[in-house]
Amino acid sequence: MNRKVVLITGGSSGIGRSVGCFLVKNGYTVYGTTRNTQKYPDFNDFNLLQMDVRDKQSVSMALKQLIEKEKKIDVVINNAGIGITGAIEETPNEEIINAFNTNFNGPINVIKGVLPFMRKQNSGLIINITSIAGYMGLPYRGIYSATKGALNIVTETLRLETKDFGIHITSLAPGDFATNIAAGRYHSPVLKGSPYENAYKQTLKAINDDVDSGKNPILVAKAVLKIIRTSKPKVHYRVGSFLQKFSIVIKKVLPSKLYEKMLLWHSNL
Repeated sequence: MNRKVVLITGGSSGIGRSVGCFLVKNGYTVYGTTRNTQKYPDFNDFNLLQMDVRDKQSVSMALKQLIEKEKKIDVVINNAGIGITGAIEETPNEEIINAFNTNFNGPINVIKGVLPFMRKQNSGLIINITSIAGYMGLPYRGIYSATKGALNIVTETLRLETKDFGIHITSLAPGDFATNIAAGRYHSPVLKGSPYENAYKQTLKAINDDVDSGKNPILVAKAVLKIIRTSKPKVHYRVGSFLQKFSIVIKKVLPSKLYEKMLLWHSNL
């Protein structure tokens, strides 16, 4: 009972799996979630629960299994998410809705599910994995940026609403890391003859190159461990290259038009 119990949504691959493995090595009891556990019959890095964060009943069932077994839940890491790219004009509405249901409504479903348990314990930590992209409107990544930016804002609100319950809520925004996110990302097709064709094609290549050359996700895992071990976490944390983190600072000090030019230059547009 002295070992902290950690739940990581989207724990079967990518950043979630890296974080889970690292926490296990550091003495934590870890549960990850995935939408379909049958896809991972040989997964033995840590416990794996079936959960679709978009489905409230699925969230409730997974949390019930965890609480019945462990009798507590100390840390929740809202990591499950999907990527989405494309010109907003050409992105299907159903894909926009799915992105918000996964990246924004999903974490809220999990938070709503765990708050009663944490309030009863008078303790708990919730880490929302957002993105450095959530701090700016990046071309052809606007929907993804919006989902993560919204989660940042909700994190700020929840901290204030739960301050009397012994619960800490924070966000961690990674930059580009070498994961399999590109494989699961929805991207609007590059349409021949589209007014966005050339610019979107260049941006898509730049995005894929950034992920392929991204840093080791173990850095995110180390940042998570540091937050868990912090008695009073800050509102927001960032992890990534110096330029990625500095881009948030630059936005606050540069004139808006100059900042836009910088984003266009970085996107090779």
